[in-house]
Amino acid sequence: MTVSGTSDPRFAAVREAFATNFRANGEVGAALAGYWQGRKVVDLWGGLADAATGRPWQADTMVCMMSVAKGICAIAMAMLYDQGLVDFDAPVARYWPAFAQGGKQAVTVCQALSHVAGVPLADAIEEGGIYDFDTMAAAIAAQVPLWPPGTTQVYHSATLGHIIGMLVRAVTGLSIGAFVRTRIAAPLGADYAIGLTPEEEARCATMIPSANNLVGAAKRAPPDSLAYRQWKGLPASEDFNSHSWRAGEIPSVNGHGTARGVARLYAAAAGGGALDGVRLARAESLAVLAAEQASGKSASSGLTLRMGMGFMLNSPPSRPMGPNMATFGHSGAGGAQAFADPVAGLGYCYCCNRMHDGLDVGVRAASLIEATFAAIA
Repeated sequence: MTVSGTSDPRFAAVREAFATNFRANGEVGAALAGYWQGRKVVDLWGGLADAATGRPWQADTMVCMMSVAKGICAIAMAMLYDQGLVDFDAPVARYWPAFAQGGKQAVTVCQALSHVAGVPLADAIEEGGIYDFDTMAAAIAAQVPLWPPGTTQVYHSATLGHIIGMLVRAVTGLSIGAFVRTRIAAPLGADYAIGLTPEEEARCATMIPSANNLVGAAKRAPPDSLAYRQWKGLPASEDFNSHSWRAGEIPSVNGHGTARGVARLYAAAAGGGALDGVRLARAESLAVLAAEQASGKSASSGLTLRMGMGFMLNSPPSRPMGPNMATFGHSGAGGAQAFADPVAGLGYCYCCNRMHDGLDVGVRAASLIEATFAAIA
């Protein structure tokens, strides 16, 4: 297996760790990219985009990164806050009136983004309903909170992206997919999208699902469990390769891109909100969303996590993002990791098509994160 791409000599150990994952840790296809202090220092890819056909992973291969999408949605919220379009202390219902149903009229935007709104699921959704954005949004709006809002942190694994999507639509008129494509990715030349075109679908790596990643485990949980109820709208047959999965807007989980593209977005976030003359938001606005809002063990997954508003914060050992506790971003079920370390000035992304079989980040992701931070120590 040949590792393709480039890496600064200082990051030679990162390249070796990337290659070791293929030799010793069962990697099939993957990519890794890092920007350090505004400069691209690692841009690697290798293996197979499709194990069945032998199609190789190319420089422009896109892959599903699952909940990495939530962090990109949080960048969108930072931009809206920066422009004065959203008040985090205001009720969600100010922007999305239907959300007031079920006793949610006082739930604030901050509570919703911080995973304490009490609506980690939508019981009204039917199997397959998650593929249609408006159907899922309507079911979330109708949901009665499972706990008094603001009292209980439970990872809103399946619902956060739709809540953000409705806020984005209310103040910009754009769907979350259109906003990410035109306001975030395009200005920075970053290859990332929520809802793919046919041309982008043709560039996708074929995912190799695992039984015990967060979503896979949820589909096998008891039907009355929180985990199962969160993902009841997703057919058990979904292998994250269908046209419905790739082309729809499921903003909590179905963003696709290259490691280079996502690392570029987080390089801007790590560099005070700007990269190469393109500003997404002020550093102060990003810092508001990256401030810790809730922490503790989530009842749905058992993971101990620190949460900002939309961003997952450095949460070792469940979600390690290096030595700096100010690091923010988001992991994805199956192993994808993407984050910004504003202390080190690092924008980072690792993605793969063979999903890690567990709720931790896995040895492949962990070894790459460790090697990257060792290189800049």
